[in-house]
Amino acid sequence: MFLKNSRYSNTPLVIARAANGRDVQVLSLRKLPQVSGERTQIHDHDQLDVMSHRRYRDGTRFWHIADANSDLEANNLIAETGRYINVPEK
Repeated sequence: MFLKNSRYSNTPLVIARAANGRDVQVLSLRKLPQVSGERTQIHDHDQLDVMSHRRYRDGTRFWHIADANSDLEANNLIAETGRYINVPEK
């Protein structure tokens, strides 16, 4: 269902009841991994996919950076110039 480099590739599916009473298949909640990394300062025009490409040589792994930080919305991580975020080693 998901590409192997997706953060959801190994997340199990479960059955949940929708508001209309129908049973639907959904992803179970994904526990965020504990990661070590490097504190990195955000600069003007930084983008997570570009940062990911520089770090991992794979722009689709931006979600590793998102998972290593506490914001629920990944784009919030780069919204403020000067902010420090955690960028994992792998």
